Amino acid sequence: MHNIIATEFEPKRIIDNPSEDKLREWAMEKGGAITEFGNLSVVTQVRNRIAKFTEVVMGELEGEDSRLIHKVMDHLRDKEMIMLDRVMCHTPGFKRNCRVYVTADYPRIPLMWGNTLFPPEGGKPDFVTITVPEWPVKKTMVFPDSGMTLILGSDYKGENKKAMLRQVMYWAKNEGNLGLHAASKIVRVFRDGKLRDFGFLLFGLSGTGKTALSCHSHWLRPPERVVIRQDDVVILRADGSAIGTEESFYLKTENLEPSAQPLLYAAAISPRAILENVWVEPETGKVDFFDSTLTSNGRGMVKRGDIAFTDSDIDLEKVDFMIFITRRNDIMPPVVRLGPEWAAAAFMLGESIETSAGDPTQAGKSLRVVGTNPFIVGEEEEEGKIFLSLLRNNPGIQCFIINTGMVGGTDRGQKITHRDSLKMLEMIARDKIVWKKDEYWGYEVPVEIPEVDLSRFDLQAYYPEEQIKELSEALKKERLEWLCQLYDCYAWEIDTERKKEKNRKKEILPYISKHIENGIEVDVEILVDFFLKHKVVEDTEGELDIFLEDLSADVLEELLQLYIRENDKKKSKKLVGQRM
Repeated sequence: MHNIIATEFEPKRIIDNPSEDKLREWAMEKGGAITEFGNLSVVTQVRNRIAKFTEVVMGELEGEDSRLIHKVMDHLRDKEMIMLDRVMCHTPGFKRNCRVYVTADYPRIPLMWGNTLFPPEGGKPDFVTITVPEWPVKKTMVFPDSGMTLILGSDYKGENKKAMLRQVMYWAKNEGNLGLHAASKIVRVFRDGKLRDFGFLLFGLSGTGKTALSCHSHWLRPPERVVIRQDDVVILRADGSAIGTEESFYLKTENLEPSAQPLLYAAAISPRAILENVWVEPETGKVDFFDSTLTSNGRGMVKRGDIAFTDSDIDLEKVDFMIFITRRNDIMPPVVRLGPEWAAAAFMLGESIETSAGDPTQAGKSLRVVGTNPFIVGEEEEEGKIFLSLLRNNPGIQCFIINTGMVGGTDRGQKITHRDSLKMLEMIARDKIVWKKDEYWGYEVPVEIPEVDLSRFDLQAYYPEEQIKELSEALKKERLEWLCQLYDCYAWEIDTERKKEKNRKKEILPYISKHIENGIEVDVEILVDFFLKHKVVEDTEGELDIFLEDLSADVLEELLQLYIRENDKKKSKKLVGQRM
């Protein structure tokens, strides 16, 4: 635990690892109800993650935070707390001991969280979460160095779930791996006459289709089939395998029905499922997944064993395909295929929309989250570098973007259906999609996908040519500006463009200008020597009168490197100043 908490955490009483039956009994006493399906339903006061009230604390506490911790510890001296231990991950070397403490008036939280992970195996906890839902102010404090999280003012189960996953992803990165906000599955299909298994990772923010696409059979018939592994977080290893983390799924139940999502629906009505903030008629116990009176972020905690096409394993021996799920409603095709550099850019772009799971007040609005992972601790730039390195070390992994939104705008555009997306994933595995290169974007777009009518997504049916051009230029500008905030654009963009001689100057000049606009200066003497070396000037007398547009692409590229080095020096000085 964090030093202050470790020395001052002295609750009135700790209820040590009560049984699941006892927790269910207490949850019923605290307002739980039994549904028509015989499963437990609970309603919380907070119904989404308190993301904007989350703070990552590196180092020692100071000022307001320190005083807050002391107040919370004082408060807990008069409180009984439930302590529950569980294990995250299944694989030796990756198993992490996890422990939660929750004030005893909220037994539903340890009940649901306890069902998420594996039974305890003894030993000291690697990660600890203390949850105080009754605290009058919402705040989550994350202490990565000690594996500690303090949750205040929230009784939402997802807050506790993500607290542990955030910690394990930070730990995994420090161990040379990469924690990913991604689902995993195996698709077993015939390809080139042979029955083969293909491992998929599917990235996406909550509510964009990650669980819906990972937990589906694709309507395959034996001997073809799917094997569903994980729906939230995996750990990608350097050898291209992926370690699973959890024993249950925390699915969104909004509009859940058997015809569209038979596997998830069956699991959600299992007696072992726990429904959270789902509308249940008080008199009859009838469940209505279409009623959003409580929230559009209704949830179901379902056991993996209650989902068809799962097995006892949660890992992927080999990742073959990575799918970035976005939800745009404009010019983005239903699917594109990416090279390694473009895939790393897609990881950093994290294009998606806000959902009710994150910030209900902003649901539906476009946003960008690196890695579609709102739980990154540390430099986002570093995550991108690790991701690109993993791709380069595993050249067999192919990457794609799948759009689960619309093509052609929300007013008259064409919806990309759930069936469309599932068929695209299947045909990726079968290698049945015909591709062509999009010269403007540099990635590949589909020409033909079996069982998907691509004519529905023809941009020219929705936009005039000039508007397509304007929307493309606006999107490219938006993407570049976002990348430049996170990472030196040179590494992402010029790598791809340098093969196109006619584009080199056009692509390099904006980056030099951006550095100059940001106040990055190269020493005058260095610049003089540089221009003399390249015979841009013949002597050093008088002022340098140089137009960048007149320089060759090779000279501009080398000049940009000078500015990049100066920028790196500036960043290093800033970090040193912060540490001091």
